[in-house]
Amino acid sequence: MVFSSYIFLSLFLPIFLVGYYLAPNRLRNWVALGASLLFYAWGAPTLVVLLVLSCTLDFALNKPLTNPGHRSAALGLGVSANLLLLAYFKYSNFFIDQLNSILSNLGASPISWAAVALPVGISFFTFQKISYLVDLYRGSAAPARSLGDYILYVTLFPQLIAGPIVRYHDVATQIVSRTHSVDLFRSGLVRFSVGLAKKVLIADQMGEVADHVFALSSNQLTTGYAWLGITAYAFQIYYDFSGYSDMAIGLGRMIGFQFLENFNFPYTARTITEFWRRWHISLSNFMKEYLYIPLGGNRGSTARTYLNLWLVFLLSGLWHGAAWNFVVWGAYHGTFLVFDRLFWSRVAARLPRALSVLITFVIVLGGWVFFRAETLTQALAFFEILLGISSPSEVLLIPQAEIIHHRALIIFVGASLCIILGAFISSEQISKLYRSLKMRSSWQLTEGVFSIAALLLVFFALATTDFSPFLYFRF
Repeated sequence: MVFSSYIFLSLFLPIFLVGYYLAPNRLRNWVALGASLLFYAWGAPTLVVLLVLSCTLDFALNKPLTNPGHRSAALGLGVSANLLLLAYFKYSNFFIDQLNSILSNLGASPISWAAVALPVGISFFTFQKISYLVDLYRGSAAPARSLGDYILYVTLFPQLIAGPIVRYHDVATQIVSRTHSVDLFRSGLVRFSVGLAKKVLIADQMGEVADHVFALSSNQLTTGYAWLGITAYAFQIYYDFSGYSDMAIGLGRMIGFQFLENFNFPYTARTITEFWRRWHISLSNFMKEYLYIPLGGNRGSTARTYLNLWLVFLLSGLWHGAAWNFVVWGAYHGTFLVFDRLFWSRVAARLPRALSVLITFVIVLGGWVFFRAETLTQALAFFEILLGISSPSEVLLIPQAEIIHHRALIIFVGASLCIILGAFISSEQISKLYRSLKMRSSWQLTEGVFSIAALLLVFFALATTDFSPFLYFRF
């Protein structure tokens, strides 16, 4: 089940909210838990059992994790069990394919293997489960008061499938007690509407353009279409993923949860380091707190710091997908992060803001080539055309109207203008303007009208377009 579907918008969500608010306070967590398990079981009825069983193992480690004599062993057991499940479901197909490729080159028989289905959201909830174990080990949060509370933390449907990655210590007290109010519910509804509009009205339109371009044959793809396609994909993945995060944050507010922000105008960043402070913030925070710092962070030599940074992003790429292009994508970003520390951050600070933002955006676009391409071979071939290194000997021209229709073109131009605006106006200035607008007495009415208009446009769009899942469902 996805947020941008009729069954969620017109059936699941209204029934859940009515049931949640009719229930007494002491039962609301159970209503949320039941709805969350149903939400996940809708698409994976058998895997929800495995998810609950793995949560039960985590919860059984509560006492050992708080016992000085058993903490290390308990943490090792819990983290290993979760990573082994992730490795089996997400990476076993990839490793068997690589092994069979090697065996084939050696003239040996391949291993017979039934492909393993990837559980939706496993990358996200595995990290949340690890967060719980490590937080208990460190003493930064108290154990969940019941198995039901812990399973609710892991499976809470607003953020179960594609984040944000919610660290346990950020919501531990909210699971026990949280505030419900009309203002919080209203702000959640507005935020949900914004995210839904981002996904359906912008991301899906840009996705069609990117799909058209990446489906072009070698004698159809020109340098111009390559730049159009990868820029459209950059808009698609931002509005798709930030839209999902907006919806998750909004749904959380509707039932009293306050999730941390996950995006902060990432395409206005002046360096790749700044980009990762603004893009998928919950992943960056998790990697820093639970991987980069344990590896030694910046406490060792300069070379060791750079290696730690590069390794974190190499693993981040592998976390995103079991394919070599994701590994290269992680190494690509890790390399530019090292460049930032070596010299580029100082250079970028001296450049005009617009120029440094443009350079960073182009670097990010280069990374998205590896992210969007189906294989590493396709990514490298696309890069050659993107940079004008190679071009087809006989170009079969495809009319622009077959690549991008008028409505998508308007959205593309609008999104491009937002990037240009962000190159001259900092996100802090934009946020200051937004806060000043919120102080006006007419702001709530404006938000309400916008939300209703956005929802009407979304329902109209859903009635006239094909179903399009969120991009991050594949991870």
